[in-house]
Amino acid sequence: MSEANAIYLDYAATTPADSEVVKAMIPYFTDVFGNASSVHSYGRQARAAVDQSRETIAKFLNCQTTEIIFTSGGSESDNLAIRGLIKSQKSNLKNQNDKSKLKIPHIITTQFEHHAVLNTIKELEKEGEIEATYIQPSKDGLVDPESIKKAIKENTILVSIIYVNNEIGTVQPIREIGKLIQRINVNRQPSTVNRENNGQRTTDNGQRIFFHTDAVQAAEYFKMDVDFLHVDMLTMTAHKIYGPKGVGLLYIRKGTPISRLITGGEQEYRKRAGTENTAGIVGFGKAVELLCHSEQREESPVNTGKKGLKQVQRSFTDVQDDETNGIKHLRDKLIDGILKSVPDSFLNGSREFRSPANANISFMNAEGESILLNLDMEGIAASTGSACTSGALEPSHVLLSLGLKPEQCHGSIRFTLGRQTTEAEIDQVLKVLSPIVDKLRMMSPFK
Repeated sequence: MSEANAIYLDYAATTPADSEVVKAMIPYFTDVFGNASSVHSYGRQARAAVDQSRETIAKFLNCQTTEIIFTSGGSESDNLAIRGLIKSQKSNLKNQNDKSKLKIPHIITTQFEHHAVLNTIKELEKEGEIEATYIQPSKDGLVDPESIKKAIKENTILVSIIYVNNEIGTVQPIREIGKLIQRINVNRQPSTVNRENNGQRTTDNGQRIFFHTDAVQAAEYFKMDVDFLHVDMLTMTAHKIYGPKGVGLLYIRKGTPISRLITGGEQEYRKRAGTENTAGIVGFGKAVELLCHSEQREESPVNTGKKGLKQVQRSFTDVQDDETNGIKHLRDKLIDGILKSVPDSFLNGSREFRSPANANISFMNAEGESILLNLDMEGIAASTGSACTSGALEPSHVLLSLGLKPEQCHGSIRFTLGRQTTEAEIDQVLKVLSPIVDKLRMMSPFK
């Protein structure tokens, strides 16, 4: 298949930069090239562009501009949220010189987080800096807020839950978890209440539970208002929303104690040293501006799921949004077409509470990497999981957390759709996929 006819279905890994984004960025490589920290006119022009993008994104997140810290991307933002909080906590306790408060902090996360969160917490745990609880999701890939509540301890300082899972696309009840944490903080011994602490009272010693979400896969389709979500920290990156690679952000609610991990200059409100990536930040702001113009976001109704798992209020895009409905229609056509045409295949994760762009399918007795290679020869790009783990021989930790067997994990393919996906492309995938799987199953020793 020619390059012109290639089919890209790996938008969860990265998106192509929008032409308007590229157009907005170009002057900041050549004409407006000053360092945003310089005081001369070149620097002031760059600073104005950075400030404008920060303001655009702050409106999108419904936060203050001073609460946005630009980073190199999602992984750095996740690390700053987790390591920065623990580093600050440890420093504060040392300064207080109160041995009674030196208990190792406790973090709650899930078994199917992005590796930028999961591996960071595991490393801190191995180093003896924290203790951690890893919540197992349901077989549908959903986290019950009650499981978070049961895991909270006296020394719990952080809960970090992914908004939309990067592999299976399931949407977690971030708003409800945030409200739960707020209620728990309020019920602890009170001192003050204000917006800087997310409307929460703190305990006598100033310690409370902070809530972080990796919202990298959520920004395109789901509500990102930080007050609506009741989050203290939120990770976002540009290249998942048709912006440039190499730039992301961490929203940090005012009053959340974060120590910087990169030292040097005083950039980013002393939270992240280094010369600002002016062109990237401009592109990030433009991508968010285009996103705001194209979509409306609303929460979904409350629903009670199977086995008593409460499917709480989630923030799905307005059902009237044409672009999102179009992608969801193509996703459903792909899922239904695969399950109908390929025997012994099944969808991973909830059909109802998932990203409109994600279809993660397991094929029994067929190896996922082999399916990918054969699809690639047909000009079709997909993934076996997250881009960060491509090439790994281990089965997906996300699928294992759902209770799948290793051989079921190895036979999984992640198809993720985007703005350029067409019905003809979905038809072509459905045309070639079944023969590929049949051929591989004929060669499989497990047949």
